[in-house]
Amino acid sequence: MCHKEASTVVHFETMPAYQGDDMVSDIWVLHRVFWSYYPCIRAFRHCKPVVQVDGTHLHGKYKGCLLVAVSQDGNNNIVPILWSGVTELGHILELSTCFASGILSRTSCENSRHRYSRTVREYEVRYQHLRERGETYTNWLNQIPREQYALAFDGGYRWGHMTTNLVKYINSVLKGARNLPITTLIKATFYRLNELFTRKRGETEAQINAGHVNCFDRQNEVFEVREMPSGLEYAVDLRRHQCDCGEFQVDRIPCRHVFACCANQRLDW
Repeated sequence: MCHKEASTVVHFETMPAYQGDDMVSDIWVLHRVFWSYYPCIRAFRHCKPVVQVDGTHLHGKYKGCLLVAVSQDGNNNIVPILWSGVTELGHILELSTCFASGILSRTSCENSRHRYSRTVREYEVRYQHLRERGETYTNWLNQIPREQYALAFDGGYRWGHMTTNLVKYINSVLKGARNLPITTLIKATFYRLNELFTRKRGETEAQINAGHVNCFDRQNEVFEVREMPSGLEYAVDLRRHQCDCGEFQVDRIPCRHVFACCANQRLDW
């Protein structure tokens, strides 16, 4: 792997083999292996600083557990970052802490309640719908601070992150591969991630090119983006890090409208 792509990170450890209680000389077996591909390492720089770690059991002849750490990008795509294969489940917590601790230091997960409504306008519309059902609902809701349940008022502490179980979704990428030997399993993660990244790149480029950008005030970096074919218009203020869609403020990373402005004006996003 490192010969094909020098920036790939791979680390493995072995342990002695035993026959009964006797150690077999000159034979070592796999203990655990950790790997991360360069595209995953690079992609994390553009993800929300929220990381989730989980494990899935390996089937077939070779038992153990596959650990995966994932994050989420501005398009709410799940991005695998790190992988680890262990032969004993007792090492799950140890390895999870080891390969995620450096990243989790960037993460602020103090506020972990579910949120919705990315913009104040969206919140007001939903609040009005609730009031129409009866003031009992809104009276109960008024007793709870808005920053505890609405993304528009949470100050960006959750980066628009709504779920605590992202890792489960990445298991579908490895469907049918968990009964393979570890070397073949690693190859499977490489080829399937390559397919996933290629497809997502095409989708993202299509989104960026689907917007028509009008320049309001280039000096102050204020623009208007019209989505096609819906015709919806969004004002983008790059200097103040604001977009009418609300995602730029909530996620604190560029939304598709910001990318469209930067591409149109040849700005370094």
